Amino acid sequence: MKVFLIGFMGCGKSTKAKQLAHRLNCPVIDLDAEIVSKSGKTIAEYFAEFGEDGFRNFEREMLKTYPYPETCVVATGGGLPCFFDNMQWMNANGETVYLQMEPAQLVSRLHNRHKRPLIANMDDEQLLEFIKVKLLERNPFYTQAKVVVNAFDLDAEQLESKLQQ
Repeated sequence: MKVFLIGFMGCGKSTKAKQLAHRLNCPVIDLDAEIVSKSGKTIAEYFAEFGEDGFRNFEREMLKTYPYPETCVVATGGGLPCFFDNMQWMNANGETVYLQMEPAQLVSRLHNRHKRPLIANMDDEQLLEFIKVKLLERNPFYTQAKVVVNAFDLDAEQLESKLQQ
């Protein structure tokens, strides 16, 4: 079983992917880390050089061509489900889990903003408004996930049990 974790930046996709993969005794794949490895550029550098369109095209290619093991947990980028047919592809090729959080919870978790090109220069108030707007845009995609869970204080055992329901 392939499990794709989706959700807004800061919701814990990378952390929960590692924890869940450990529980399931399978590999974890962080698509953003794979993009960095394959391109030789940070996400911010890739954005700066090729723009968001270039990044989203590369991200889609990585999603669809990565040689996934039969069983694995995949942490996706926050915007990945919202472009092209990425959400439909993930639903057709594995289990999808939306790690849902409230905007204020996300603000409290996004400390290293300089590493995130879309929010690098925002203060907390600007970030809260940005998240509210983006969630309105992205929720129609995120909520297509097969499993939707409140990710605040979610542990890997709870996540695993949600997958088995």
